[in-house]
Parts: sequence; structure tokens; C-alpha cells
Amino acid sequence: MSAYYDIDAILTDAHKVPCTFELEIPGLGYIDGNAGSDVRSPTPLVRALDCYAQWFEQIKQGSRVTIPLWLCELLAVQRVADSQVLSLDLPASLSPRVLNALKADARTVDLRTLASHFYRLAARILDLFEEEEIVDVLSETFKKRAAEIADHAHNARGALGEGTDFLRGLDEMERQLFRAAHDSSKSMRMWMGELKKKH
Repeated sequence: MSAYYDIDAILTDAHKVPCTFELEIPGLGYIDGNAGSDVRSPTPLVRALDCYAQWFEQIKQGSRVTIPLWLCELLAVQRVADSQVLSLDLPASLSPRVLNALKADARTVDLRTLASHFYRLAARILDLFEEEEIVDVLSETFKKRAAEIADHAHNARGALGEGTDFLRGLDEMERQLFRAAHDSSKSMRMWMGELKKKH
């Protein structure tokens, strides 16, 4: 569990993930994506009453919805009469298509478009699922991409030239790694320059 005020943890928990309701739940019909009213309703009062009525609808068994991770996680552990309320599905950012692309060449995948906090989201999801293959793929992905990030951080031309597309696709953790590597490289060059001046 992260710090309460950690903005990265908050953004990760707010990421929407797919899940399937295993039971009919009264009063949650608005979650099923039908919130709001019909734009063809004649008056604002009728539209407001339509919207209000959806609060009393039930969500149907088997409904697939995308809701924030924090809510999905809370509902996934709830049980009603020995039945699970909902089942969590893997998000699109960890789909077999993405995993195959990461296996093929991890450096070409734009992780930022998949999820701005890709590795944090994956870690949270993998706390809930036991998927050893995904763990192995993500470990290898991070190792390969970290080496590439270090290369771009130490080589100023690489970061400005052909590496811009790669750097644009870094997730937030990788961006922090790039900044740390770049700053340490810069500090090292400054220190070496000062040493040369003294001698």
C-alpha cells in the first residue's frame, strides 16, 4: 500500500478496469453506462426524473462495466450469500496482444498510451491475480527498457534524435528513472570538469 497522499498511487487507483457483475445489485443501474437521460426527453424535469429513476434500477448479472480500480477491488472481495459480487478482468493494457508485443520488442511499445502509470497498475493488478507469465514478461520489459533509458539519459544526442519517440512513450516510473539517470550523468560531467580545472 502506498502513502495516502501519493499522487501516483491516487492516479493508479483511479484507472478504470473491466469487471463483470456476478449478481444483480439493486440501486447500481447507473454504473452500467446508462447514466444520464435521453436527450430527446421534452423537458428538463422529465430528463431529471429519468436520471433519478436510474438510481433505483438494478445492475444485471453478467453486466460488464469499467470502473475505477479502487472500487473494483472493494467490490471484488465482497460476498453476498457465498457469492462473489463481481469478478475483475485483466485491463486492456495487460491483454495478450500487449504482452506479445512486449515479448517481441519491449522498446517499441508506447506504455504511456496504455496507462500513464503502467508498472504501478500492473503491480496492483498482479496483487489480485496470480499470473506468473505476466510477471516474467513485465520484468524482462523493465530490464530491456531500463537499459535503453540509461543509454538515452547518458547520451544527449540520443535523447534529442531518434530516441524521442521512445522517450515519449515512457510511463511515469520510467520518466522518473530517466530524470534520475540524466541528472546523475550531468552531475558526474560537472564534477569531472571541476576536477580537470583543479589539475
